Amino acid sequence: MKTAIVIVTYNPLKWIEKCLDSLFNSTVSVEVFIIDNNSTDGFQEIVKSKYSQVEFIQSTINLGFGAANNIGIKKAYDNNADFVFLLNQDAWVEVDTIEKLIHAQQKEPEYGIVSPMHLNGKGDKLDFNFSNYIIPSRCKGLYSDIYLNKAKLNIYQVNFVNAAGWLLSRKCIETVGGFNPSFFHYGEDDNYIQRIHFHKLKVGILATTSLYHDREERSSNVYYEDPKLIFKRQTVLTASNPFMKFSFQAEHKNLYRFAFKAIFSFRFGLFLKIVAQIKIVNSLDQKAIIKRRDDSKIPNLTFLN
Repeated sequence: MKTAIVIVTYNPLKWIEKCLDSLFNSTVSVEVFIIDNNSTDGFQEIVKSKYSQVEFIQSTINLGFGAANNIGIKKAYDNNADFVFLLNQDAWVEVDTIEKLIHAQQKEPEYGIVSPMHLNGKGDKLDFNFSNYIIPSRCKGLYSDIYLNKAKLNIYQVNFVNAAGWLLSRKCIETVGGFNPSFFHYGEDDNYIQRIHFHKLKVGILATTSLYHDREERSSNVYYEDPKLIFKRQTVLTASNPFMKFSFQAEHKNLYRFAFKAIFSFRFGLFLKIVAQIKIVNSLDQKAIIKRRDDSKIPNLTFLN
């Protein structure tokens, strides 16, 4: 059985040693692929001098999260990996995290993605965003079982978990493929899980093991705060959803109708906002987005070939 780790990096100097040390101290043997998005903090020298066993791939540009992960996933798959664990650069695992995830997934192969519990960097709380993914309406029974100290050894099904630590089975990769290149940064994990569900696989949490995700002090993020980028991401995410019959032509009609309503009701601020949204939609490569959506419906190594 072969397990590969894929880490996409961008200026990860603060965390890289803790991240890699946790992997090489793991109770299972792993091969590690780092795909670097043109970092400038000099961490590359640490990897080359201290972790010579890592296969290091240096990009001369920032490829984005999904595209860089696809390089690593394809490398791991071609090297006959049975499991691929995607790990964030600012995260690290317990010694038995990967082993437990693998054993759980082998027992329940209908789960294409299995993730551990996500703690914060100090390990004294759940990662806040992660805690929202496992509320009772989204993850049946987990809160109660943890509170009553009877967490199950099997996997708890969830609708979504972020890609800070995903164990992908080989079957999942062969069915769902890689990340959709329509997304540069953020939204790619949402789309991947849409496709997981479309192909009738499951997403789950293993409550008996953890990873640590050190992002509490992360600076403000333009991808989350800029309304134009948010609108663009949501539009692409909706258009890329294999369950949806999204039409850019219909979207244009709706936006123009809203714009006319806004101008005739003297809501000029809203009118300008809608005009900006029309420009965003017009700037998208609409044919490519729809083609990728349709391609993702076919069980294949989609976006990895």
